[in-house]
Amino acid sequence: MISNQILQTTIDGLKSITRIDFCICDTEGKTLATTFTDSAQDETAILMFAESPADSQVIQGYQFFKVFDEHQLEYILLAKGGSDDVYMVGKLAAFQVQNLLVAYKERFDKDNFIKNLLLDNLLLVDIYNRAKKLHIETNLKRVVYIIETKNEKDTNALETVRSLFATKVKDFITAVDEKNIIVVHEVKAGETFEDLEHTANIILDMLNTEAMTKVHVAFGTVVGDLKEVSRSYKEAKMALDVGKIFYSDRNVNAYNKLGIGRLIYQLPIPLCRMFIREIFDGKSPDEFDDETLATINKFFENSLNVSETSRQLYIHRNTLVYRLDKLQKSTGLDLRVFEDAITFKIALMVVKYMNYMENSDF
Repeated sequence: MISNQILQTTIDGLKSITRIDFCICDTEGKTLATTFTDSAQDETAILMFAESPADSQVIQGYQFFKVFDEHQLEYILLAKGGSDDVYMVGKLAAFQVQNLLVAYKERFDKDNFIKNLLLDNLLLVDIYNRAKKLHIETNLKRVVYIIETKNEKDTNALETVRSLFATKVKDFITAVDEKNIIVVHEVKAGETFEDLEHTANIILDMLNTEAMTKVHVAFGTVVGDLKEVSRSYKEAKMALDVGKIFYSDRNVNAYNKLGIGRLIYQLPIPLCRMFIREIFDGKSPDEFDDETLATINKFFENSLNVSETSRQLYIHRNTLVYRLDKLQKSTGLDLRVFEDAITFKIALMVVKYMNYMENSDF
């Protein structure tokens, strides 16, 4: 459960304080961490001690200690020397490793609990019972952030996020799949939507600069009870997907700022196809050439203003009018008319959604 690196760091620190060498082995005699400079330890002696009823013993000039995890033998700790002082230091070292086991076990249990909570794998009664055992408050305000990384199993990004929230003891950082890091964040009294958005941007900036990775961040709405955390997670997940489909220029998306994109995302695909057939008579707006699409998008960006659009496209006003007339003949929609423009804009978004769903792994 504890990594060998953590064990090594622990006994290195103990040696620097006590000037006594230590070695930690598993129950099969394999060395996991050591400060000894001489040859590997006698596996036979370690195995014999592991099978003996004694909790500590002096063997061949070394103090041997057993470290248990809930009454099950987990490690054998060796301290170099046979004196009483070495015995006392060795007992302290074994106690330290024992406490590490407890701490990491609790962290592991909390991580599993949060994962199952996010995925709706727990009954309501189990949520409150397990939260009580793990000392997790149930009535705090919380919000869920999802951070999608470019690379799968991005450990650097995960550690960067953990360091960012290291002082926030009531926050939880976990992962439910290969590419997404989840942050269940405590929302303190007085925190506003702008504060939550600011936190998302801090995560984004830190990962861009420190972890050198491009990410997308999305977050759900604030919930007031632990049982509702899964709802905030689902909202954040929808915000992430909707953002990738309709708002690709944004790196941070909030569930309550998705606009019409959220509505289209929840439409069934057959209804979308029917809408496109009805409006375009079997054609699709994404079949237009790049010049036409660029003209349409720029026209929408400028709120249907012909003069400003032609200026930004570096074309004559009459050229833009000609393109709009040509588009009207092929589609029956005049983008200079507000109702037709709304219909065309929605159609473009519907096609984006359809393409995304067809190319996704759902």
